[in-house]
This record gives sequence, structure tokens and C-alpha cells, in this order.
Amino acid sequence: QVQLVESGGGLVQAGGSLRLSCAASGRTFSRYNMGWFRQAPGKEREFVAAISWSGASTYYADSVKGRFTIFRDNAKNTVYLQMNSLKPEDTAVYYCAANTLSALRLRAAGPSDYNYWGQGTQVTVSS
Repeated sequence: QVQLVESGGGLVQAGGSLRLSCAASGRTFSRYNMGWFRQAPGKEREFVAAISWSGASTYYADSVKGRFTIFRDNAKNTVYLQMNSLKPEDTAVYYCAANTLSALRLRAAGPSDYNYWGQGTQVTVSS
């Protein structure tokens, strides 16, 4: 099992930056692909970014490409989401999640394909 704890959310002005962190428990973190999702009030949870267990493959939603970067440090059992040029529409609760899919399947993985979830961290972008 993996337990995930997100941090780093907060209030930021449009155009600003935030870095989210997701710390995982356990010694098998490096076996898991990791993803970031977000959910705004009244909307479904949506995919933001994913990274394979080795870090060799990354995938992004079109809405965040070029602004967000996902990376991981397996020695620290942590995955990060660097968010730049934030927009008000990025406002949401951000969740990290873990799965053990193949890299090929990871590209198209949705929320139901992830086995473990964190509790979420709020990101609010003011205009």
C-alpha cells in the first residue's frame, strides 16, 4: 500500500507560480506511476499530468502543457507539480494518485485507473 500526502497549495495571483508536493509512504514508491488530478466545484475530477515510475515518460493535459511540469525524486519518495503562469481557471483541489500501469496505458489513464489517492490540496488563483 501507498499513502499519499499533498502539500504546497495556496492562494496566488494570476500569472504566479506554485509547486505542489506529494509525499508517499512505503519503500516501493519507485514502482508506482504517479499522477496529478484536479477538481473544481461542480465539475468532475480531471487529469492534469502523469509521470512513469522511472520518470522517463510524462504526460500532460492540453490545458496545462507548457505551464506545468511534473517530476519526481524517488530517493525522497516525492512527486512534484510545478505550476507556472497560473490562471483563474486552474483553481481547484489538486490530488496526487498512484498506479502500476504500463507506461503505454499510463498515457490514457483516468481516475479509475489509479489505486491510491491523497486527500488533496486547494489551489486558488485570483484574477
